[in-house]
Amino acid sequence: MAQIWLLISVLTFTILQLFISGVLSTTFTFVNKCDYTVWPGILSNAGIAPLSTTGFSLQTGESKTINPPSSWGGRLWGRTLCTQDSTGKFTCVTGDCGSGQLECAGGNAAPPATLAEFTLDGSGGLDFYDVSLVDGYNLPMLVVPQGGTGVNCTTTGCEVDLNGACPSELKVTSSEGESVACKSACEAFGQEQYCCSGAYSTPDTCKPSSYSELFKSACPSAYSYAYDDKTSTFTCAGADYLITFCPSPNTSQKSSSGQNPVASSNTTDINSTMVYEGASDTSSASSLYPWSHMFSSQSIAGVVTIMTAVWRFSQLF
Repeated sequence: MAQIWLLISVLTFTILQLFISGVLSTTFTFVNKCDYTVWPGILSNAGIAPLSTTGFSLQTGESKTINPPSSWGGRLWGRTLCTQDSTGKFTCVTGDCGSGQLECAGGNAAPPATLAEFTLDGSGGLDFYDVSLVDGYNLPMLVVPQGGTGVNCTTTGCEVDLNGACPSELKVTSSEGESVACKSACEAFGQEQYCCSGAYSTPDTCKPSSYSELFKSACPSAYSYAYDDKTSTFTCAGADYLITFCPSPNTSQKSSSGQNPVASSNTTDINSTMVYEGASDTSSASSLYPWSHMFSSQSIAGVVTIMTAVWRFSQLF
């Protein structure tokens, strides 16, 4: 009898571990608030398996949730002005990953592109994340942690449209002459002082440029150049992440259906809105009760069902 109860206890503990580990897995929820289609792309870091999807389409107002495995690391971005030619080749004016397909299949974002970068379950069990403009900018993006904890667990991103304020020497234009992206100074000029390379490859020698400071002024929490770590890296424990393209209505652009995105002249400082935006986006039960996001009704129901079955089995002895 004792051996049977030991077997039941081990079985129950194992099942609970499986359910809890599944419930605790991180989710990325992509939301498109742009008034044009965005095609997110995803690239895993070297040595890390690709996610189940590496590229998809998000229509205006549409959302999609994916579940990366624990300890996943990589980058996420939005592609714009994408088309498919008569041969089936898929290409995008900004953020193209070079795969020729909807799925990026290991391809990186062609600069300029606004990037969200993640390392899940890193040092100390924390998620590390940032939004980077080091490779330039193509559209507004905001990352909002939900249900997480930590002193530096907060919203980050670039909420404003920088295409309108982009210096002419960095500006990328469409075939119609509209501003659709803004290059980094490294991409535009290829000089070591802008790329933090060669003689400028250390934090002591590579300093912010007038171009990176333009990005930093508009988007204070985003990476603006390679060594912009102190104000641009964030950490959370136990969070899910909401990744929103065009989070503010004042960054509205034209539909991509036969039209190119039009840059907004709005240059509102994100500092004045970040706390409010983050609070607004996380005002769900998960933000009020930080552990509530871990337990979905389906998972709880599954645990209850299995526990009931185990109890009934024990009554046979």
